[in-house]
Amino acid sequence: MKKDFPEFMKSPANKIASDNQYTPNISGYVFDGADGSQIAFWMNPDGGKSAEHIHDYDEYIVVVQGRYTVIIGSKRHDLRVGSEFLIPKGTSHSGESTPGTRTIHAFGGKRARRVNTE
Repeated sequence: MKKDFPEFMKSPANKIASDNQYTPNISGYVFDGADGSQIAFWMNPDGGKSAEHIHDYDEYIVVVQGRYTVIIGSKRHDLRVGSEFLIPKGTSHSGESTPGTRTIHAFGGKRARRVNTE
């Protein structure tokens, strides 16, 4: 199994601004759809918790490496490699990941802002 996303997916032009992420020390890259949707690729070398937040659009998650837990209220959804999860728009949620976790998130709207470009 690869331990990182391919270099072409980690172009500095697509790097997500650190102040636009809900998890400390995570790095991510974003790609935009013509309809305003976005796909983000996140790498979390240290693991950790993401702050609780809400989106005005759906969020779809796929775990590529490691483990990610989606937390909605008191319910915990443990996602392992290959697991998928849909968070409906308007749902308050947070998450936890193990060290080395890599995830792909599709958003039904504009979620991420790039470093120094937006």
